[in-house]
Amino acid sequence: MALWRIRATVDDRPGYLSVLTASLALKSVNILAVQVHTTEGGAVDDFLVDTPDTMTESDLLAAVYKGRGRDAFVARAEAQGLADQPTRALALAGRLVHEPEALGETLRALLDATDVRWRPRPSVDQPGVHGGRMTLADPAGGSYEVLRALPAFTPAEYARAQALVELAASVTRHQRENVALMLPDGAEVTVRPAGAEDLAGVRELHGNCSALTLRRRYLSGGQPGETRLRRLLEPAGGVTLLAVAPNGRVVAMASLLAEGDLGEVAVLVEDVWQRRGLGTALLRRLRAHAERGGFAALVAHTGADNVAMLRTLRRLGHGPMDRDGALVSVTLPAAGQPVSDETPATSG
Repeated sequence: MALWRIRATVDDRPGYLSVLTASLALKSVNILAVQVHTTEGGAVDDFLVDTPDTMTESDLLAAVYKGRGRDAFVARAEAQGLADQPTRALALAGRLVHEPEALGETLRALLDATDVRWRPRPSVDQPGVHGGRMTLADPAGGSYEVLRALPAFTPAEYARAQALVELAASVTRHQRENVALMLPDGAEVTVRPAGAEDLAGVRELHGNCSALTLRRRYLSGGQPGETRLRRLLEPAGGVTLLAVAPNGRVVAMASLLAEGDLGEVAVLVEDVWQRRGLGTALLRRLRAHAERGGFAALVAHTGADNVAMLRTLRRLGHGPMDRDGALVSVTLPAAGQPVSDETPATSG
């Protein structure tokens, strides 16, 4: 037996697919897998079949046209084609999780494409399919052009390909945002954005902090509830960074919360990791995030007795400082803005 791939357009009307499959069956063609792609021109049926060794491409085309198929494409298939398309797409997505740089090769494999080209600027064409050419938007900027002689691309293939492009961009962004940081005392931590899956680790961090440390972070006693912690992990319009020790334990977190064009920053560092430069490093990274996000300035609220935090803010270059009883609010100009020479923050 021989493996073939057949693609043909069939009128999207009751019974028409049955006519095509019956015509193939009369030629002893065994259908191993079928996909149906909805298009404006009708239903595009994609078959993987095995046939008698004596059957030729012309024989298959004749059977397709006799079964009311049109715009037919027939080509020899490999044994790897026996995997259905969802399984194949999942396997390729799994590869991208580990090798996002293999996107071009992955797209060629998924689409049986002849060429994949990346362009640094968005294409003049709208993303989508244009016969044997597919245009994909790159979330990181630019666009991909995928070429194939035959058969023409379908919207379903475009949706799968765009999903892979977005997955590769997400993995690349995640890898770029995971940074190994060496503190002045030689200790190493990994700094990365937080996610909903970090709830248990962040709850453990709070459990390892003293009551005084928690009060200075939240300006009140006790741990925040689970609902608030979830909001802090994925703040709308902002970001929360985690510092993770080599043993996988979260030892610090720093949050940037959006308040219009201002950002509010706050840091929580486990007691044994304090006074080692970790809080300063996290605040500097938050400041870089704020610059990319277009924030006008950052504000930090802390207690007047929190000398360590006030010293850290002074090192970063503070602007206006307001005191309301035991609460001090310090403004940090956005990166690149002039720094005020006002009274040091510790003067209260």
